[in-house]
This record gives sequence, structure tokens and C-alpha cells, in this order.
Amino acid sequence: MKALIADPNHKAQRVFLVGVELKAGTPWTTADSMAELAELARTAGSNIVGEGTQKLESIHPATFIGTGKAQEFAAICRELKVDTIIFDDELSPAQTRNLEKVFTGTVMDRTALILDIFAQRARTREGKVQVELAQLQYLLPRLTRYWTHLSRQRGGMGAIGGEGESQLEADRRKISERIDKLDEELDLIRRQRTTQRAGRQRNQWPLASIVGYTNAGKSTLFNQLTGATVLAEDKLFATLDPTTRRLRLPTNQNVLLSDTVGFIRKLPHRLVEAFKATLEEVVEADLLLHVVDCTHPQAEDHIRAVNTVLEEIHAGDKPTLLVLNKIDRAEPDLVARWLMAHPRAVAVSARTGEGFEALMSELGTALRPVRNFVELNIPHADSGVMAKLHEVAQIVERDYSGETARFKARIPPHLHAEFAAFVVKEL
Repeated sequence: MKALIADPNHKAQRVFLVGVELKAGTPWTTADSMAELAELARTAGSNIVGEGTQKLESIHPATFIGTGKAQEFAAICRELKVDTIIFDDELSPAQTRNLEKVFTGTVMDRTALILDIFAQRARTREGKVQVELAQLQYLLPRLTRYWTHLSRQRGGMGAIGGEGESQLEADRRKISERIDKLDEELDLIRRQRTTQRAGRQRNQWPLASIVGYTNAGKSTLFNQLTGATVLAEDKLFATLDPTTRRLRLPTNQNVLLSDTVGFIRKLPHRLVEAFKATLEEVVEADLLLHVVDCTHPQAEDHIRAVNTVLEEIHAGDKPTLLVLNKIDRAEPDLVARWLMAHPRAVAVSARTGEGFEALMSELGTALRPVRNFVELNIPHADSGVMAKLHEVAQIVERDYSGETARFKARIPPHLHAEFAAFVVKEL
């Protein structure tokens, strides 16, 4: 596929954006969707030189927007010296071929653009495998357009043949074989993740996953909470590969916090399928932190878009804590309205740390395991036992004044035997 990612040795692609406004209507306006498409194109490193929209009763099966409108846009593109035309919706292989004939240039759709960005952002082997798989699945039904320059010669006995058909079939076979190999690699990755999760479960550490619309501030929040150094930029899909770090709560409890890929409206289904290995961290989580940019005018639509993807990966019924981010940029009245509409939400600023105390408290409450509340007497000489108690338990009361140190503490059930000799009362 032709990439839009800016090459240091080449100028940025000049692109023209095309959208459709259907009379049936959607929760999102065409202007909102086109603005997001423009942000995606800029993230890919392209230079937007124009855009156009078409109002339709229904999608044109041959050219998506109709031949007349396509010719009108093509004339504008020639005048603006456009390199690539990007459509806001996914095009069929036939529509792409027909439109490239009209525009006499490269035509992409939103799916191809997102795949380009993902290919640029992937850093780990897992991420690269998932992106390559999605790209090949997208490319396979579109191979014909790449071989139109080869002849289709009529052979003997009335058969249609020629090097174009031979090369096309060879490429289809190679791509299918590569897809099978990538599927095997992803299956291995899933098994490895299962093993990793089993190790975490032995430690009795709950898992919380950060989800949300892309560019909502998820990675900034993750970095602030865990001290990690995940890339955080004011761009769509700045972070692609998942990262998991340990977070210690005020209740003296260890929690694993995972940062995941951002969601987006019209997220291609093949991407969701390819990234299921990564998104298993969301499916297996004990709690989801749904981060929302409360200052964004379409924030409520972003919440619905994220919930749609969560339903698609069978994580829609997970316990969820709504985190209203970027309150440092919001008017107090706006934050108050959000909290009135979502009374169980927590308002924070991932950039300044405002609201983190309330967030950590909510995390401690939501992820609090069933603990044994006990009273313990520990001899002062057993300092190692006291150190361990401070490390793993939530200590409610302590008194070091007597012959023994006395504690009231909540202890994880799997560690009860370790302190059994010092327990004097179950509370």
C-alpha cells in the first residue's frame, strides 16, 4: 500500500479529503467526521490541500460518490496538484479501481490511512505482526488494481491468460501463506500472554486496563501514575503497543495497570480482529479505566464509540471507572455538569496530577480484594515479620509501646498462614 508517512528525504503528500453526508444521518455530523479524518491525515505526515463532501440518498455502488461528483473533485485535484485522495469511509476494491481511473491518482480510504499510521507507530514485534496481518487482509481482495499494467492476452482454446494473471495468482498465494504464518505467530503470542496472566494471578494482583478514545490522555495518565515513559503526544494513535506496570495504591495493595491502544470511530473491524491478542488485556482486566477528554465537544460520542468497541471484543460488561481528564483546561461549570451526569466518575488532570488522590482512592475501593481483618501481636525482635506486614497489608492501627507491637490490619487471604502465629483475634 502507498504510505502517507512523511519520509525525511521526500516532501509530504498533498492530499484531498472526501466525505459523504447520507440523508439517513448518524450521531456524528459529517463535519466532525471530516475533522477527525484531517487529524488522521496530519498524523500520517500529509499536507491537506482541500476537501469536499457529497450529500447522497445512498452510496453509489461503482464510485461511492457518483461519477459526476467524482469528475468534479478530480478537476479540483488536478488544479491543486494533489497526490492522494482519501475517502472518509471504507471503499470496496471495485470502487477504488473506478475512482483511480477518474482521479488518475492514488485513492485511499479511512481504513488504509489508519493502517498506515499503525504501521508507523508499531514498535514491538507483537505490534508489527498485528499491523502486517491487518494490512495483508486489507490488500488481498485489492490485488487486481496493482496488476492492471500487465497484459491479459488471449491464449489458445479461447482461454484468457497472460503474465498479469500468473503474477496475480502467485501474489495471492504468497500473501495467503504469509497470513497463515502471521496467524500462527499471534496464536503463540496469545499463549505467552496466558502464561504471563497465570503468573500474575499467582501473585494475586488485580489488573486494571486504561481504555478510551485516542488522544484522550491515556498514556499521560499512565506515565504519571506508574512513572513509566510511554510515548505521549498530541496525536492520534501516539501509542500503539501495550505496556503494563505495577501501581501501588494507598491501601498498600499492588495493582497491575495496563495502557492499551486508543479506540476511534469507524475503527476497522480487521484491526480489532488483528489486535485481539493485545486487547485480551482489556478482556481479562478486573477493572477498566475509561479515560475521556471532558473538554472535547464530541466527548459523549467518544464514550459511545469506545463502548461499541468494548462490546465487539466482549468486554462491555466489565466494571468501569469513568475518568474525566484534562480538567486543567476545562471551565469549572463544565466539570460540574459532567460529574452531575456521571456521579461515580473521577475528574483529574493527567498533566498536573490534580484529582489523583481521589482516583487512587476509587481504585483502592474498586479493586479491594476480600482481606482478613485481624489483630496481631508481633515481638519487637521479629522486625522482618513487621516489615513484611507493612509491605503486604493495609494497616489500620499500630501500637509499639508494649512488650510486643500490636497491629490491626487487613491481610490478603493467600498470606494469612504466613502471619497465623501472630494473630490473636479475627476482627
